[in-house]
Amino acid sequence: MKKTLIIITFAALLAGCAKKDEMRLQEIITSTEDTLRPLLKVAALAYWNGTITGDAAEFKKYSDANIQVTGILSNPEVFAELKAIKERGKIKDSLLNRQLTVLYNSFLANQTDTALLNQIINKTSALELKYAEYRANFKGKEISDNDVENILQTSTDNKVLEEVWKAHKGIGPVVASDVIEIVKLRNKVATSLGFENYHSMSLELSGQNPAEISSLFDELDSLTRNAFATLKGQMDSVFSVRYKVPAEELMPWHYQGRYFQESPKLYPVDLDSYYKGKNLEQLTSDFYMGIGIDVSKIMQNSDLYEKPKKNQHAYCTDIDNEGDVRVLCNIKDNEQWMGTMLHEFGHGVYSLGHDNPENPFFLRGAAHTFTTEAVAMLFGRLSRNPEWMKQSLGLSQEEKDKIASDCEKSTRLQQLVFSRWVQVVYRFEKAMYANPDQDLNKLWWDLVEKYQMLKRPADRNEPDWATKIHIALYPCYYHNYQLGELFASQMHYYIVDKITKSGDYKNECYIGNKEVGNWLKEKVFNVGMRYEWNDMIERATGEKLTAKYYAKQFVE
Repeated sequence: MKKTLIIITFAALLAGCAKKDEMRLQEIITSTEDTLRPLLKVAALAYWNGTITGDAAEFKKYSDANIQVTGILSNPEVFAELKAIKERGKIKDSLLNRQLTVLYNSFLANQTDTALLNQIINKTSALELKYAEYRANFKGKEISDNDVENILQTSTDNKVLEEVWKAHKGIGPVVASDVIEIVKLRNKVATSLGFENYHSMSLELSGQNPAEISSLFDELDSLTRNAFATLKGQMDSVFSVRYKVPAEELMPWHYQGRYFQESPKLYPVDLDSYYKGKNLEQLTSDFYMGIGIDVSKIMQNSDLYEKPKKNQHAYCTDIDNEGDVRVLCNIKDNEQWMGTMLHEFGHGVYSLGHDNPENPFFLRGAAHTFTTEAVAMLFGRLSRNPEWMKQSLGLSQEEKDKIASDCEKSTRLQQLVFSRWVQVVYRFEKAMYANPDQDLNKLWWDLVEKYQMLKRPADRNEPDWATKIHIALYPCYYHNYQLGELFASQMHYYIVDKITKSGDYKNECYIGNKEVGNWLKEKVFNVGMRYEWNDMIERATGEKLTAKYYAKQFVE
């Protein structure tokens, strides 16, 4: 009898402790939300205004707001309470537990010298401005990235190609020393928190195991190497004729892009011609409306065309986690920008879903960065889908049949080219954060030669790695694009097998199918960050993340 009483009393005490922890955690969540929410909105608006105007005052406002955010998240007393609650493990409510994990990781990343964190913020903001304002100087004239791409894709003059490629790389020496300085500062933060370096910290705090990610990239390297080498050989044969250069003398500027991250125009089909004169805004709106998602508010708030000093890199932003979602683009009427519009509005519809007011504020985000990339990629692929083009652009069946084979081949080429490019960026960042004092210029070209199979220009010793904005400003992010491609293929196969049941993996394009939109909203978007990312993927598709569908779709 006494023993039973003791057990009951102990259980009651435990329940009381759990209740007390849950109440205190809710208080911390509420007070943190109340202070952070307005600051996050100020920062988001300032960044938006800065990137569409190049106004230095907006970037200053952005960095000032971020410094205040850092001040809140670096509070050691609040972190100590969160840590104690986490270690006691008494939180039973699943939503509270997820918020605890998210908040704990956010505070942990800021438990270091605030002067150091503020230094990083200010230097990053100054870099943002340098990248936003830079224009390549070609033949005495400033030209945009769109202009650079156009010349690289259309010119057959080897001298012009080399000059414009090198002109674009001019941003490298302007920013390289700043980037290295910020890399070292980020590493200081990471090591002060007990992590090996910033790269490891970034992955771990986002819920990824660095060793597992490296293993996956080794697997993808093996999976894609031979298929890519075959296509690269075909490419070299075509370009050798096009540029009147022996295949072994082809240079990076011969591959029709600044980084060889997108597929060159290797096949006869001219996809751009089908989008010439088309209203990309309307095509985007009509598609999303067809699957049951209204993007008119996003479209209305977005900034979609080129302007002086405007950021040249497309992105989507969620201003307030309450549905004010915006897209920045620099539209031209071609296939690449059609794909980009579908991609960025894919991010946008995901944001609309996770901004669901039923989600706690700190769970109004994607399950992981790469899951929102996956949705964006799922839709971005459609600009090369012949059935989507037929239904959206009014192609005849005969015209669709004529381009189908080349569309399929160009999509496969795009996936393999991009996969090899991601290998370069992922491995470069990993090595750079492990040792930022090594010869980064050489490291970059060693990786480009190995994974993209491009020839290093003779005597080239420039910080070409620093021309890629992600390496400087969106660190340790790029590998998520490849994970996104894996999940996009997994979703595509699920949709074809379980929702449309068309069995047509090549042509399925979801047009007008509201069941597809409903499934995405219910299983992927609206749940936000309620579940750990692999748990969400399993709940949505019946399997954890796997590379097998990507392999089926693009490699085998």
